[in-house]
Amino acid sequence: MNKSAILHLSESFMAYAIGEDELNIRLRAGREDEVDVSLLYTYKFDYPHSWQEANMEKTFVDELFAYYEINIKIKDKRFAYIFKIEEANKTYYLSEYGLEETYDLDNFYFTSFHMPYINEADIFKPVEWMRDAVFYQIFVERFNRGNFDKDDTYINQKWLDLPSPKSFAGGDLRGITEKLGYIKELGINCLYLTPIFKSPTNHKYDIIDYFEIDPHFGDKKDFKKLVNKAHDLGIRIVLDAVFNHMSHLNPIFIDVREKGEKSKYYDWFYIDGDAADIEKINYQTFAHVYNMPKLRTSNKEVQDYLIKVGKYWIEEFHIDGWRLDVSDEVSHDFWKRFRKEIKSAKADAVIIGENWHNAETFLRGDEFDSIMNYAFSKISLDYFTKKIDAKKASDCFNMVQMRNRNQANMMMLNLLDTHDTPRFITEINGSRDKHLAAIALSVVYMGANLVYYGTEIGLEGKGDPDCRRSFPWISLEKNISYLEKIKEILNIKGHRAIRDGKIKISSKDDILLVERFDSENKLSLAINLGDDLDFDLGDSNILAANKYEDKKLGENSFVIWD
Repeated sequence: MNKSAILHLSESFMAYAIGEDELNIRLRAGREDEVDVSLLYTYKFDYPHSWQEANMEKTFVDELFAYYEINIKIKDKRFAYIFKIEEANKTYYLSEYGLEETYDLDNFYFTSFHMPYINEADIFKPVEWMRDAVFYQIFVERFNRGNFDKDDTYINQKWLDLPSPKSFAGGDLRGITEKLGYIKELGINCLYLTPIFKSPTNHKYDIIDYFEIDPHFGDKKDFKKLVNKAHDLGIRIVLDAVFNHMSHLNPIFIDVREKGEKSKYYDWFYIDGDAADIEKINYQTFAHVYNMPKLRTSNKEVQDYLIKVGKYWIEEFHIDGWRLDVSDEVSHDFWKRFRKEIKSAKADAVIIGENWHNAETFLRGDEFDSIMNYAFSKISLDYFTKKIDAKKASDCFNMVQMRNRNQANMMMLNLLDTHDTPRFITEINGSRDKHLAAIALSVVYMGANLVYYGTEIGLEGKGDPDCRRSFPWISLEKNISYLEKIKEILNIKGHRAIRDGKIKISSKDDILLVERFDSENKLSLAINLGDDLDFDLGDSNILAANKYEDKKLGENSFVIWD
């Protein structure tokens, strides 16, 4: 047995409360080790102490490790436990003292793992509607123009011209409202809009006024109408919060530039000197650009201001949550407070961080509900460009699943591309077959999923700004069959096995297999990127497929069945 592979961390993503009387416990072991794992447990203040034993299930396997899990109902919130690991004719016990061949159960209070007490406030409560959420991300400036009476002198490109970093095409909020029926029919139940607040740029990630709609996009009446109509159609609205930095043209920062240390906002930023100098850039910024000065989010006044922003759009316009820009560069201290304030305003408002890397420290139930799952998109990109095979993809997906609590996994926002990446279909050389299979994977995978506007008609684009092209509405009709296939795939998101089920990811004969299941329902996905393979599903009910015929999976094909 590979003893160095054995790992358990108490009160972490490997031991946490699911509810007031239920825990999830995990143990990591070596992938190749043939072991049986049991949980031995008792209760801290039971006298005399009687130990109970429960078998643990091997649930995920990655390249190096196997993971064993158990969801266990408990009668007392003060829980003590160790692990029994059996290999052939040898037995080991794992406690805080390490791995031993014997264990003194009578003196467990020195070395056993503990859940000292399950406090209700510490339980990570999922946002229930995220279980079957299908997001549609809109880069507002490029989706659709609905207001032709506005001052459009700022527009400097024709609608279908390729964009430049500083070009404006004229998209607005009325344009989105006009297309809500189309969005609903596509199978979308949540919109994620890039920033809509007053800003000098087309992307609006440098905000001048957090309490005003950018006039390029409309006004508060336009936004209110959009939210109300969306809600009437069962579509939620999530806005983009830029709290790491603001525009250098924001009156708050201008005050600092003009008054220096005498400004009441001086300590809102990180300034090296008496005053902010945009030529010397003697202040911290986002990405080393002068026009986005970084906010000191550990400052209570800054926190008060940003929380006021967050609550305002919920309380006044009833939005359904926030996507948090550059969230991993903002202090944990602020996010913990932000969560409490936002949840007090709307308990089921979702909080989604833009973290591109392992975000376990943000996903413990006291900061974010979810992150934009770029780990999913990277593994998918590697798999569909054939940098890795199905086995390696399976290993990677399983590894990512074991980073976080299951509450976070079920709310992960799984994406293939966004306004910050090349279009996925461009990265896979325009293969619509692969694209459909990748969308199917994002739907069946654990969590919510995101469709970047234009995906449904195969809109292409390289990196920023090319990935932010205007939606070519004139091309809709000629892409109708592709659009209908994507609707068919997205419709599966409501399947009970996806909404409530666990997940198993594996591979066989270079086919990637994903199963979702609960006690009553099961759904499976198979993807084949190689040559035709025999794949007999018998009398199974096929829910969606592409290039699955005559009991064969063709090249770059997929099939979903239950």
